[in-house]
Amino acid sequence: MNIKDALANSILEATQKAIATGTVKEGVLPKVVLTVPPQKEFGDFATNFAMQSAKSFHCNPRIVAQAIVDNLAAPYVERTEIAGPGFINFYLKQDWVYDLLEKIVKAGDSYGTLTQSNPEKIQLEYVSANPTGPLHVGHGRGAAVGSALANLMLAAGYNVEREYYINDAGNQIDNLALSVNARYLTLFGVDCEFPENGYHGEDIVETAKRIKAKYGAKFVDMSEEERLGIFKDIAKEEKLAALKEDLKAFNCEFDVWFSEKTLHDNNRIKEACDYLLNTGDMYEKDGALWLRSSAYGDDKDRVVIRDNGVPTYLAADIAYHRNKFQRGFDRVINLWGADHHGYIARMKAAVAALGYKPEQLEVLVLQMVSLYRNGELVKMSKRTGQSVTLNELIEEVGTDAARYFFIMRSIDSQLDFDLTLATEHSSDNPVYYVQYANARICSIMRQISEEGIKIDVKAPLNVLTEEVEIELIKKLGEYEELIATAACERAPHRIAHYAYDLAGMFHSFYNQCRVLGVNKDLQQARLLLIQAVGHTLKHSLSILGVSAPEHM
Repeated sequence: MNIKDALANSILEATQKAIATGTVKEGVLPKVVLTVPPQKEFGDFATNFAMQSAKSFHCNPRIVAQAIVDNLAAPYVERTEIAGPGFINFYLKQDWVYDLLEKIVKAGDSYGTLTQSNPEKIQLEYVSANPTGPLHVGHGRGAAVGSALANLMLAAGYNVEREYYINDAGNQIDNLALSVNARYLTLFGVDCEFPENGYHGEDIVETAKRIKAKYGAKFVDMSEEERLGIFKDIAKEEKLAALKEDLKAFNCEFDVWFSEKTLHDNNRIKEACDYLLNTGDMYEKDGALWLRSSAYGDDKDRVVIRDNGVPTYLAADIAYHRNKFQRGFDRVINLWGADHHGYIARMKAAVAALGYKPEQLEVLVLQMVSLYRNGELVKMSKRTGQSVTLNELIEEVGTDAARYFFIMRSIDSQLDFDLTLATEHSSDNPVYYVQYANARICSIMRQISEEGIKIDVKAPLNVLTEEVEIELIKKLGEYEELIATAACERAPHRIAHYAYDLAGMFHSFYNQCRVLGVNKDLQQARLLLIQAVGHTLKHSLSILGVSAPEHM
């Protein structure tokens, strides 16, 4: 149990003693929330518990606070102070930080990896871009945030499976085939009108050229229906392979690649519709099948199967989410772009109609990305004249900077990505600042290895008395609780902020405290401290999918 949990338990026990002795009347005990005061003079921890419980106790908050202080049995607390209307500030004995560092040192590089006795089985779906062309920077933010969230939840002890939904059925894939078909025939001088909703990217031209190089004129005299069928498969597989390669290079991998086409081929859409027709949550009107979504919080009912028998996008999504829950997931988390915001209510309604709780589906909405270079908005790629691709972004700033910049802002805020800053080798660049802290630690570890100095894990730690050392230990002690809360809040950006803050505190320590060449006990204690910082930095960077270079 960490010091914060121990103190929370002590507060509850003190309150129960006060109730037992009649100092305060019995009432409902709220959860004890402890915070770190913004200023050190207000203690190590503070709580408004007395104020939160006073109404239930029918008592003045300061009387409740005094009763808690009088009955508190916590040998690690040096003194307490009641402030304002009933805040309690706790000042701990300094020894607790040494116990904390000892625990962190013992945990080693596993510090920050939590376990749960009965974790939820969670499916996390993200990116899921149509395999019709290269990924753009918006997809890149989804890839970085989604994979970081998966890493974070795994570190917090959840049972998480990462999935990519391949949109390989419907109009997008038909238009892909039509586009490749037009480019292919043009290469042989055949007059062919380009499809109205076709894809104009240079990658389509390259696909057609590769087909020509491999097969020659084999498909020119073939019937268009047969040729389109072949081109659909060739182009889809090529685009999907390129997409997988790009994502892997971006440190974004998936456990499952789920094909939308399988829902059509295996009658999953019909099965889902039959189920909803049997429960009465789907009905026929004007020759179409409608989901009774207004009964489950949507603003109106939705067409699932059109009057011509063609399924809508919602049909496949209903079947897909039914399949997810049939696979045994307790919770399904979808990371969608801001343009899908209006789709959430109908999808939750569909989940409810399928017999599941709407809250079992979480939809996280990712806001847009704007690129800036030298203070000016970058609207399109110089190379293609179209949207900037993820590959182009990586070429310019690197995977580490791209991932860190994508993740460091909350998903519900629009991201202004500063390309100029992302390439700077300076403390102004947050990812460089964090990585440089790790490189500094690695440099010290190389130096002691070269000098034959061994780290003694049993070295006394109470020689660490400088304020910058104590604050650095306290910062390390926040990490495991942060992992748990950030995972619960689906907030990987909090890990990016923590890594930056920890790096800053380490840089301050490094500039103020000599590590080597001091007396033996102090040298050993400081080596243990920076080793703990190194482990924690690497752990946090691994969650972000950012490398921890040993040299800068």
